[in-house]
Amino acid sequence: MGASPAAFDQGSLPMAVQVPAGHKVAMETVGAGEITYACRAKAGMPGQFDWAFEGPDARLTDRSGKVVGRYFGPPATWENVDGSRVTATQIAVYPAAAGSIPLQLVKADPAGGNGALNGTTYIQRVATQGGVAPAASCTQANVGAKQVVKYQADYIFYKAA
Repeated sequence: MGASPAAFDQGSLPMAVQVPAGHKVAMETVGAGEITYACRAKAGMPGQFDWAFEGPDARLTDRSGKVVGRYFGPPATWENVDGSRVTATQIAVYPAAAGSIPLQLVKADPAGGNGALNGTTYIQRVATQGGVAPAASCTQANVGAKQVVKYQADYIFYKAA
């Protein structure tokens, strides 16, 4: 079920994405996969275009490298190999290193199915690598085009202490 709860240090993270007191680490995972972006017109900005986030698809492994689930969306969904799954609502983000998606804190919705994700209260996305929108041009000429970018992030699952 991942590393021991004491293994992950909240103090090393920006305050914005720290989990509130009263919650403990239940599972640590590494998500590795892809994020899909689509070239779209910017809402309310005629003649302007941008790469829009479409969704992730990542394999979740524990710290030993064993596959324990999958992360996909929308909506953002974490699914364990035992069939339990949870969606969540974003609470905060914090910039990561250049070229990497931001750190994130989400509040979990009630889990579906019985298993490891039942009782999840918060999920943090930390140690992000890659995943930002493509640098390729997005214009009227390629509206609807899709680009897939690789990324990796740690997803830390919390439950009430």
